[in-house]
Amino acid sequence: MEHMEYIEPQKKHYMAWPVIALIDFVTIISFENIFYPFQNQGLSVVISWIFLFFSYVLPYALISAQMSLTFDNQAGGLASWVRRSSNDTLGYWTSWMYWVQSVPYIVDVSNSVIVSFSWMILGNNSLDKRMSTFWFGILTFIIILVFILLENLLKNSLEVLSLIGGGAMFIMSFLFVLLAGYAVMHGHHIATQPFNWSAFKPSFSLNYFSTTGLLIFAISGAELAAPYVSEMKNPKRDFPKSMWLLALMTGFLTIFGTLALAMFFNAHHIPHDFKMNGPYYAFQLLGESLGMGKVLMYIFAVVQAVFMMAQLAVLLDASSRVFAGDVADKFMPKWLTKKNKNGRPIHSYTITAGLSLFLLLLTGTLPNINTIYNWLLNVNGIISPYKTCWVFFAFVAMRMHQEKYHSSYVFIKNKTGALTMGFWCLIFTFICATLGFIPQNIAFGTKGFNHQLIMNIITVLVLFGLGFVMPWLRKREKIRENN
Repeated sequence: MEHMEYIEPQKKHYMAWPVIALIDFVTIISFENIFYPFQNQGLSVVISWIFLFFSYVLPYALISAQMSLTFDNQAGGLASWVRRSSNDTLGYWTSWMYWVQSVPYIVDVSNSVIVSFSWMILGNNSLDKRMSTFWFGILTFIIILVFILLENLLKNSLEVLSLIGGGAMFIMSFLFVLLAGYAVMHGHHIATQPFNWSAFKPSFSLNYFSTTGLLIFAISGAELAAPYVSEMKNPKRDFPKSMWLLALMTGFLTIFGTLALAMFFNAHHIPHDFKMNGPYYAFQLLGESLGMGKVLMYIFAVVQAVFMMAQLAVLLDASSRVFAGDVADKFMPKWLTKKNKNGRPIHSYTITAGLSLFLLLLTGTLPNINTIYNWLLNVNGIISPYKTCWVFFAFVAMRMHQEKYHSSYVFIKNKTGALTMGFWCLIFTFICATLGFIPQNIAFGTKGFNHQLIMNIITVLVLFGLGFVMPWLRKREKIRENN
């Protein structure tokens, strides 16, 4: 008898819970996410962040933990949560809104890629003076098309890119907070004066509430970790830990990052192009105060470019998968779900490119690059929170009939308490998204204000309205098939 060698079965590679928290963190928040809330609300945004951390960020992360562990064998993520806790039609709407809210963000991220290269090449903020809005739009569109093509040529390199870019961005953000503290302890003058309690007091104006949607946009996305549940050795014990760590890292960066900004920028007189160029100003000022010149700014520009390109790749990849999702047949026309030889739904890229072009044509009516940058951000502050509403809707729907579902982790055991928290998050998110329609950084009632208000309404109507067209096209298609 031949001697048979015993081959050990291959061990499954599990992901550690801190790794999952980090992957989710880098897709949710980046260094620049603390700049626009600071411009909109000044130092009082620190109070907003602290309030949101306890009343929103923590519940959001732990609600996502329970939902992920309740529907742990679902590939569709958030759309599956909604479909399983309510019905197919709402599941379709969730996946449509999830996809369509990524389009303004894809354009926004492409803009950021151009800005980061302009700082690398020019070393200053003169892009707005050197480039017309027309060429800015054309370049943005070229970047989106290049990434769509790359997406179909390269495999797995995107994951590597996002881990390198995300990890580097994470380090740069924490480095900024620590070095800002170091600079102040070694004699750096605090730019925000007076730096006292009254500087932190929120003024509950219309502007304050209309800009809170951007805070939600900056911190939403905890549900993106759902697919990783199956990659963990002991998800029941470890997945909630990932969500706790995610919430704590988000809280640290938003609260302490904002305080660090107040060291270098006067919260009462913030530069008008702060949303676009603020992160570069910040590293330039930090480098100068530490006697390093522009070195930190150039390092940040490179990290930002890699990070933004990684985000663009991940966004395009994730958004195309929605069309291949399990809600497709009844609601999506066949031609939309058609795949190429790499298994990618090729026409979803066509629609992404088309809608990006539509947004860029709209931005062409704005006076300069800085206004374009700010407007696109504001659109994200409307559309993204509307999508986030579905997370809380699914949680409320599931907890109303909790006896039907089994979860190894339960956020708030008491049913009434859980529903109260779910409804609070849902209503708060919806109100902030709706208030986001009010244009920001522009005087009420002026020509520019009315122009941006109309643009906001048109954008939301077109992006969400297309969701009604798809099932109608599918219905027509079925009639043709049967004849």
